[in-house]
Amino acid sequence: MPDAVLAGVGGQGTVLSTRVLAEAALLSGYDVKTSEVHGMAQRGGSVTSAVRWGEKVFSPLVPRGTADFMLAFEMLEGLREVGCLAPHGIAIVNPYRMDPLPVLRGDAVYPEDALERIMERAGKTVIVPARELALEAGSLRAMGSCLLGALSVFVDFPEEAWRKAIEEFCPTEYVDVNLKAFDLGKRLGASER
Repeated sequence: MPDAVLAGVGGQGTVLSTRVLAEAALLSGYDVKTSEVHGMAQRGGSVTSAVRWGEKVFSPLVPRGTADFMLAFEMLEGLREVGCLAPHGIAIVNPYRMDPLPVLRGDAVYPEDALERIMERAGKTVIVPARELALEAGSLRAMGSCLLGALSVFVDFPEEAWRKAIEEFCPTEYVDVNLKAFDLGKRLGASER
């Protein structure tokens, strides 16, 4: 049973991407379960979610060290969750840094080697400059679609399932931008496969 953990900061689209991924799995004929943990999501706090799919899924929780995929919307959040990955797990990482409040206050230090530490732990790492790709697509609001596009080359969902899921969950005025961002992420993911 494949599963994915998504880790980001409130406002980056982690929850929306979770819904798109779950819908794409449903449209592909799988049973799906999701879970979400929100920190202070409205204030830039940690947001972690999981999507599990298969013939029959009994629990939405992904045991530590067993996830097939991790999508990191921000490097520190990815570092916090990289332990969720199985040894063969693939980390799809946006190399973006957003300093949390303790770092901004000077109470903590952002690990300068966050990306390297993720790469050491993951079986494979695909670096997706989602911020830049989303801007190329037309909006920063499409970063999650860039990461999902990269993920799409590693899962067996039909292209149409992804497109329908994006159309269903993205605001109407951002559907085309998100589809373009998905394609840009997919192209990058295919080059890393």
